[in-house]
Amino acid sequence: MYETIRYDLRDVILTIALNRPDRLNAFNSTMAEELIAAFDAADADDAVRVIVVTGAGRAFCAGADLTGGAQTFDYEAHEGAESPVRADGSIDYSHHAVRDIGGMVSLRIYRSLKPVIGAINGPAVGFGVTMTLPMDIRLVSETAKIGFVFARRGIVPEAASTFFLPRVVGISRAMEWCSTGRLFGAQEAKEGGLVRSVHAPDELLPAAYGMAREIADNTAPVSVALTRQMLWHSFAQSHPMEAHRLDSRAIYSRGRTADVAEGVTSFLEKRPAVYPDKVSDAMPDFFPWWDEPAYR
Repeated sequence: MYETIRYDLRDVILTIALNRPDRLNAFNSTMAEELIAAFDAADADDAVRVIVVTGAGRAFCAGADLTGGAQTFDYEAHEGAESPVRADGSIDYSHHAVRDIGGMVSLRIYRSLKPVIGAINGPAVGFGVTMTLPMDIRLVSETAKIGFVFARRGIVPEAASTFFLPRVVGISRAMEWCSTGRLFGAQEAKEGGLVRSVHAPDELLPAAYGMAREIADNTAPVSVALTRQMLWHSFAQSHPMEAHRLDSRAIYSRGRTADVAEGVTSFLEKRPAVYPDKVSDAMPDFFPWWDEPAYR
């Protein structure tokens, strides 16, 4: 089904593995399309409770596939590419050919209704690290090297990372890493707030799956999906009253559900909860509460 990724669902935990190990899982347009399709499939499948993203082989992702040489980022030079250049020589920046494909992947991860854990098992450079920023939790192998190397290639950060990175690590750290373009190690990534924890290579995936199980075994799927979007969209709020309005609607709508009855009853009866509501059909009637911006 997929050429550049592996999609492996086992007992409610979905593993998406970037799967071009001979190219250090370098990113290309096929991988972009397949990642978007994989997240679409995960959102549509109530059997998926948590997503773990990792890399096959010794790398997480070495960034963009540079086999195209100097024309790698000159999209118009690619065979069969449509041109956004108008007859008068001006550029139609709203043309789909202008869009950054890495950003399309990041935006799809951002919209995910399932929590996403990044298990960074090796080098994560360029898109290899920016794609992890809209993930909810990041764990890293102690052997990994990370780099926002764009300025060293004559380009700029992509994959909507100028939105995500300062929100994750702060503006000063983001500017340092992006302006120097240097590689740094796992410990600096942890100290900078980019990753939650550092692990020995053979302990990384068990730690990621342990966290995934903590979510899957103890929480209500609809509550997690709703909470994820409430938290991410809080960055666009200008006043805490906006959060209060949203919290009030969410608590009211959730409070009337069988999930809440089960959550309270199971707590009082000191037994594991079995939540009946499904993400596919039990999101509240006000969801989504935002208007998705168009690309233009």
